[in-house]
Amino acid sequence: MDRKMSAVVFDMDGVIFDSERLILACWEKVGHKYGLAGIREAALDCTGTNTTKTKEIMKERYGEGFPYEEYSKEASVLFHEKIDREGLPLKRGVRELLDYLREKDIPTALASSTRLQVVTEELKQAKLYDYFRVVLGGDQLKRSKPAPDIYLTACERLGVNPACAYAVEDSYNGIRSAYEAGMMPIMVPDLLAATEEMREKSVAVLEDLCRVKDYIVKYQRIPNSLP
Repeated sequence: MDRKMSAVVFDMDGVIFDSERLILACWEKVGHKYGLAGIREAALDCTGTNTTKTKEIMKERYGEGFPYEEYSKEASVLFHEKIDREGLPLKRGVRELLDYLREKDIPTALASSTRLQVVTEELKQAKLYDYFRVVLGGDQLKRSKPAPDIYLTACERLGVNPACAYAVEDSYNGIRSAYEAGMMPIMVPDLLAATEEMREKSVAVLEDLCRVKDYIVKYQRIPNSLP
């Protein structure tokens, strides 16, 4: 018996926007300024997590006295100075995929670890906000990815069964979150290459959102026993 795909839920940074590299570069600049050894690896460990989880990861690495708020604010200022000058670039295939889903009346949601206010502003600036029936930010839930909460909430608000919804993610924590929610994760790697764990937890690992569109067109009906 087949289960029909009923919705698609997207992560934002690294999936909709080509922003993860810029975020990483800002943290590296702050880390270099303050002599933080291993800041690149620490920032990569935080990919896909909300502010609370990121702070926890940073303090685990650098100690309880680590001034996370101060350094995070500096990185944020650098990030917004850059996008104010140059804009926030979209990932390849974003509009084509969203237009296709709208044309087919397939519900979409956005489930980002970024704060809701920032998510809303960035989506509206890019004229993408109206594509999504549900938009969630990481500050709306107590538990961050890799916990499944944000994806379960997105599916609940869409009124769909998580087992029949795709989740499009770039990060390890995001794929783990969608997998634990019982969804069908599609990984589109950005900063982090797909590992064996990611391939096991994903129904597909695809190069970009153009490939995601092709995949959805081909597999709108998904067998219960996925390859």
